[in-house]
Amino acid sequence: MSSEIVVIDQIDREILRILRNDARIGWNELGSRIRLSPNAAADRVRRLARAGVIRRFTVDVDQSRLGRTLEAVIDVRLDPHEDSSRFRDGALQCEEVTWLAHVTGRTDFQVHAACSGTAGLNALLRRFREEFGALETETTVVLDRAL
Repeated sequence: MSSEIVVIDQIDREILRILRNDARIGWNELGSRIRLSPNAAADRVRRLARAGVIRRFTVDVDQSRLGRTLEAVIDVRLDPHEDSSRFRDGALQCEEVTWLAHVTGRTDFQVHAACSGTAGLNALLRRFREEFGALETETTVVLDRAL
């Protein structure tokens, strides 16, 4: 990970805001919205990607359409003798896990998951303990979220 700070201007900030909402926007539309030509808009996006400001373009999946109607944030504390990479690698293989972060504080990881109800959440938590070395979990159910 590079520690070099990239300087961006107001137009770059607006491009990033637009792309966060719709990464599939066409060059014509993007250029129109930032008042630049399509080629100039594309060049700016490519420059931001080359500089590492834009790391990837991704898809925002509506988990409820897949039957995963319960979202939760799970704080995970590992057994002190457990290798954190075992938990990280295992949890990332679980289709319910949408992201995780290795964190400081009382817990070792914070995991966001989308599960098929409480039974799906219970199965995921059991897997965390039995397969990936979680000693303790604390789960918070997401009631609503805004991007």
